[in-house]
Amino acid sequence: MPSKSILITGCSSGIGYDAAHTLHRKGWLVFATCRTQEDCDRLRAEGLNSFRLDYDDETSITEALQTCLTQTGGTLDAVFNNGAFAIPAPVEDLSRDALRHIFEANFFGHFDLINQVIPVMRNQGHGRIVNCSSVLGLAAMRYRGAYNATKFALEGMTDTLRLELRGTGIYTILIEPGPIRTDFRKNAIKQFERWIDWENSEIRDQYEDKLLSKLKKTSSKPDRGELGPEAVTEKLIHAIESDRPKPRYFVTWPTYMADILRRLLPTRALDGIFGRM
Repeated sequence: MPSKSILITGCSSGIGYDAAHTLHRKGWLVFATCRTQEDCDRLRAEGLNSFRLDYDDETSITEALQTCLTQTGGTLDAVFNNGAFAIPAPVEDLSRDALRHIFEANFFGHFDLINQVIPVMRNQGHGRIVNCSSVLGLAAMRYRGAYNATKFALEGMTDTLRLELRGTGIYTILIEPGPIRTDFRKNAIKQFERWIDWENSEIRDQYEDKLLSKLKKTSSKPDRGELGPEAVTEKLIHAIESDRPKPRYFVTWPTYMADILRRLLPTRALDGIFGRM
């Protein structure tokens, strides 16, 4: 039997990197894509089939999918939309351009790829579309407004797509990781420095008092409930290999807790909890 195939985005490090290597070892035909050619070259040297896919670049999405289909003879069993980043800052300091930038990468690019792959999966009669969301797609937290917004949008569109694809053999699935040990914070600092003019902010004192130190903390102590990226890969494997995958997979206990709290508590009580985080 030929190997099952999966296209994974954001494989340069963290969740995508672990998923690509693990599934490759399990015998899947893995297409491990990255935003930069330099990262693709590194993954190729490690034995992975890697090429460029940048959610900001529509042409790269089309070309990446075509590369997959050329190598498989026109089929693709699964897609794992994993690539994303944050722009940590109070909402009032987010520019329109900053929001455009993060939505291109965290939302529009995901569904550009999905809408191109759906005809392939319809034609073959099956497929798995797995979107990596976040605990911040379930509950909003301060200073994460841009990321919250993209993940709430991702949740809504994925839920809609799941309903629209019922009975087609195509399963649309969400993974909700929570705190995972990756380079996410380091990458967020780069985006903060690019987009946030905190020195001219009306709330500059808040940045100086706590926000900058919170953003750039270098403690080696893990966050509460933090797990390694292999915990996400474990859920991904069930999502793409199970005969009856779940609509949602929670990974860490903070994500389970956030889901329980949002169901049980009124908004004011939730604000009291998440407003301290």
